[in-house]
Amino acid sequence: MIKFTKMEGLGNDYIYMDCTKSGEPDNIASLAQFVSNRHFGIGGDGLILICKSDIADFKMRMFNADGTEAEMCGNGIRCVGKFVYDKRLTSKENVKIETLAGIKQLKLNVINSKVETVEVDMGEPILNPENIPVISKENPVTNLEIVALDKIFKFTCVSMGNPHAITKVENVKEFDVEKYGKILEVDEHFPEKANIEFIEILDKKHIKMRVWERGSGETLACGTGACAVAVSTVLNGYTENEVTVKLLGGDLKILWNKENNHVYMTGPAKTVFEGEI
Repeated sequence: MIKFTKMEGLGNDYIYMDCTKSGEPDNIASLAQFVSNRHFGIGGDGLILICKSDIADFKMRMFNADGTEAEMCGNGIRCVGKFVYDKRLTSKENVKIETLAGIKQLKLNVINSKVETVEVDMGEPILNPENIPVISKENPVTNLEIVALDKIFKFTCVSMGNPHAITKVENVKEFDVEKYGKILEVDEHFPEKANIEFIEILDKKHIKMRVWERGSGETLACGTGACAVAVSTVLNGYTENEVTVKLLGGDLKILWNKENNHVYMTGPAKTVFEGEI
């Protein structure tokens, strides 16, 4: 039997497993596909393993619903912070988490011995096209034209440890994210595929966003995506460097601190239920 905890950050839900004592399970890709299935499994956007680390307090491994491993998940890492504190795996309120996108620093907001919100230092945005990666001669990439079906999109590309391509649309609520997202995700300009963000600028401090996540499809929220969106809107002069990104699952506060070039994301983390499989 394997114990699990289902958690969500703004509706971006994952199955979490504590591997700090038992070690990582076998056939992780297949396990991720099974537990993510909303009809025959537990149901979620993927699987997140919390493991021992030699270079940080804990290590996070994140697998999409299709079984592919991803570098980082902003909503997921906030839940990792809540998991390790609420389950008394640590007493620290400042926690370092190892990811494939580097070590991330978490500041836990604790109320009545439980974590309510988490601020994550997401590090510096990656703008060099080779490191995102995206095939483009621009640096930074702020005007990448891609044709999908009957539309021409202009993208700004940013990596927050994983690749994001951001484009403005007139009415994000009515936009057909699935129709275009699944085509754009695998476009030839993105050697490792990409997360596609469709945004609507409300004003200098507020952005609406929907996201088609690489390997998972449309999700209610994406933390790294919200960070990439904030960076892209500053690069294009659309917003100030501190914004609220409004996603289907709720709001995230994003700050691109120009003094140290780090992006900070603050948002909630919640436990849904626990069980065994």
